[in-house]
Amino acid sequence: MEKTKAEKILQAGLDTGADFSEIFIEENQSSTIALRDKKIETINSGTTYGIGIRLLFGTEVLYGYTSDETEANLLKIINELALAKNNGKKQTKDLISLQNKEIHNIHPIKKYPKDVIPSQKLLLLKRADEAARKTDSKIIQASVRILESVRQIEILNSEGLSAEDKQTRCRFIVSVTAANENERFEGTESPGEQRGYEFFENLNIENYAEQAAQRALLMLSAGYIEGKKMPVILGNGFGGVIFHEACGHPLETESIRRSASPFTGKLGQKIAHEAVTAIDDGNIVNSWGSINIDDEGHLAQKTILIKDGILKSYMSDKVGAIEVNVPRTGSARRESYKFSPVSRMRNTYIDNGKDSIDNMIASIDFGLYSKKMGGGSVDPATGEFNFAVSEGYIIKNGKIDKPVRGATLIGKGHEILPKISMVANDLEITAGTCGASSGWVPVTVGQPTIKVDEILVGGR
Repeated sequence: MEKTKAEKILQAGLDTGADFSEIFIEENQSSTIALRDKKIETINSGTTYGIGIRLLFGTEVLYGYTSDETEANLLKIINELALAKNNGKKQTKDLISLQNKEIHNIHPIKKYPKDVIPSQKLLLLKRADEAARKTDSKIIQASVRILESVRQIEILNSEGLSAEDKQTRCRFIVSVTAANENERFEGTESPGEQRGYEFFENLNIENYAEQAAQRALLMLSAGYIEGKKMPVILGNGFGGVIFHEACGHPLETESIRRSASPFTGKLGQKIAHEAVTAIDDGNIVNSWGSINIDDEGHLAQKTILIKDGILKSYMSDKVGAIEVNVPRTGSARRESYKFSPVSRMRNTYIDNGKDSIDNMIASIDFGLYSKKMGGGSVDPATGEFNFAVSEGYIIKNGKIDKPVRGATLIGKGHEILPKISMVANDLEITAGTCGASSGWVPVTVGQPTIKVDEILVGGR
């Protein structure tokens, strides 16, 4: 946006009596190609564009958005927000002149997705389909998708900030279904990175398809585990979804400032076993959940949440930092210009430890090895979770025994943290999406293999 126009809009925001005004501009180009049952199911692409206007009165947020960028329309939105506030006497603050903020892009892109013709991408889908189907005659269906997006944002605010960023993300999703006479099971793999089309060129397409197929086949022949409390080993990578959901959300200032978190007021206190160090990092190069700046224009950073079991930091946005009285961590995020930003996770993981997986398994007489986690639900206010195990095995007499299906893990995040007694050195992070009050955003979850001394396991 032209500087003079932007400053006029921002000053109009301050003239309502607001303490802070902000313009958020976004253009997002996205595309999807999907293959299902050996046929092209979807080929589509589109561009969304819009502008969000945010006014802060202290920490009270008023927000409006539009795809009409005319000056008259933007001023109209501000006037409507002012009417909603209706705060009577207004005291205008002075606008700080806009200054461009230099942003160093740590996510180099070699080949933008739009420069690659769809037929090349279709070949990748066919390769995955063929690899999955040849695994076994019980494979009855394969669904493969390529997702791409190029998101450009510009943020201008009354504190003089003018910043821009460009985020290019690519993701590959393969879901494979195996069936016998009575049942069917599905296995899924879904890697993604903040990278251009070179992500797909460097991806072992066949390997991911075969992994998904083998998991579906394994669960097809698996039995069940008796439901009760027991020690559980959580595999690396997507096993971190439990920490993300049951502990990560309650560590966002969006929860803390509402006193809707079991971790409220516990900075500096021991909340986990000393084996646990947990991090939320926005700066991992080319990682799916990384950003150069957050959606308020604040530089991304590495935030140590828990260090050796001690709570060190929350994840914060501007409003949360003010209300909770903590530093900003570059964690303000939103799905699009249609949402006001709040504190959200980026790349969130339990860090490497020093224990061996063999020793973990050997320490358990009877328990569950959850090699791969599935979906689930959580109440952020209580940390109570319920997650499905998509690939699991019984541990018996210190050894991995038979595969099991249908197991669930049930508990509360703040109660599980002190029971993580062993942490391996095989950290892996995996791509996902996270939904909250500011919409759906790309995140990664992760961890090394960990041992939890006791979790309630649901069986059949």
